[in-house]
Amino acid sequence: MLTVTPPDSKPQDASTEVPGSPVGTGPLPPGANVAVATPGAAVADPDDLVSTEKLPTLVDRVQAFRAKYEKQEMALFFFAGFLYDVLTLSPIDDALTEVQNFAYLAILAGLLVLEQRYPEGVEPPKLLMKVWRFREDALHFFLGSLLSAFTLFLFKSSSGFTPLLFLGGMFGLLVANELPRFRQLGPVIRVALFSLCVTLYFASLLPVLLGRVGWWIFTLSVALGCGSVYGLLRVLKRWRPDEKALLRTVAVPGFGAQALLLGCYFLGVIPPVPLAVQYSGIYHSVERVSAGVYRLTSEDHPWWKVWTAFHHGDQDFTVRAGEEPMYFFRIFAPKGFEKYQVRVRWFFDHPEKGWTALGKGFMANVSSNGSEGGYRYYARPGTTPKPGDWRVVLETEDGHEINRLNFTVTEDTRTEPRPEKVDVSVLKIVKPISLEEWQKSQPPPAPVTAPAAATAPVP
Repeated sequence: MLTVTPPDSKPQDASTEVPGSPVGTGPLPPGANVAVATPGAAVADPDDLVSTEKLPTLVDRVQAFRAKYEKQEMALFFFAGFLYDVLTLSPIDDALTEVQNFAYLAILAGLLVLEQRYPEGVEPPKLLMKVWRFREDALHFFLGSLLSAFTLFLFKSSSGFTPLLFLGGMFGLLVANELPRFRQLGPVIRVALFSLCVTLYFASLLPVLLGRVGWWIFTLSVALGCGSVYGLLRVLKRWRPDEKALLRTVAVPGFGAQALLLGCYFLGVIPPVPLAVQYSGIYHSVERVSAGVYRLTSEDHPWWKVWTAFHHGDQDFTVRAGEEPMYFFRIFAPKGFEKYQVRVRWFFDHPEKGWTALGKGFMANVSSNGSEGGYRYYARPGTTPKPGDWRVVLETEDGHEINRLNFTVTEDTRTEPRPEKVDVSVLKIVKPISLEEWQKSQPPPAPVTAPAAATAPVP
């Protein structure tokens, strides 16, 4: 049978209409759920137009927040860790602390040897493959722990501007140790920090073991530090015969750190660890009233002199004829420390000459009394001071500063008795306490009973 196709009709395959497209022209009505296809493109499934992206979980949002504030997070964790070290730092003569620090140094030495043995581009042993990417973090963790402990030990023994410069440098290294750019300096900076930590470890350990301080103690510490660097070189030379590479990455930074420390010590920059002044003050009179008890008398200032609340005694010292300021201090040394000498020096800020020493100072014999409260002593300048700015400095026998205290002297033209404030220094409490507080802690006096009257014998 024949079928006739109308002249204007087209075969279905030749139709220009796109299935699923609207027939009419003009803008689509709002909200119309219509799939629009373009010529030559595949037809879109309406289900594919629905977003299937997974909503972020709480963990994803936390990670995104950490990535956004990465630097702030690093600073927060650093200062939180440092504050934790401040609050939990053990005494310098604590055996557990010394053993822990030695263990950290031993682990550091092992990690540095492995890092030099398998530098970048060299595949580590299969046993270390899974943890090898954490080696840098582990190195800087142990370095940060040691730097934090030694910085705090130095802070306790530091006083004056010059030692604080060294302390500022130590704190700067502690901060830089957490920065990615600093870590990118590679083995050179890590070997230098390791060398620094070894010497500071022995500089804090040897005085405790030998019971004394002095230049030869620190020199011995530097010698032991140099020995540790030499030991690293001897071990690494078996695996890396390239002497120039070892010279650049181990010898120069390791021995350079030792030379820097030795120079800083003889310039008086490094504080005399482990000695530390726990308290010092200026008073009008200091009197030892009984075993372990000192009576400290200062002027009671009016309430409106609010700044005197932060003073130690009479740092605003009013002087009358024949009076002298009394410098009272308590100094800590580890248990078993041998008797040693410290020098008390007085300085006057002369209007024309500047800071001028008053004589050669006074040598005081002090010792360790086995108490956390330290050994107490007091000294006077030996003359009535002139009005002006004064400074008293406590030094070791070889001239390393332990403590300094500034005070101002003004002439007292009054004739009436001064209002006095009396504090009491006791053995186991570092800061003086008020007389009233001390009296409350004393046991009440025992009642006195009259002797029984003698009776005549009964005949």
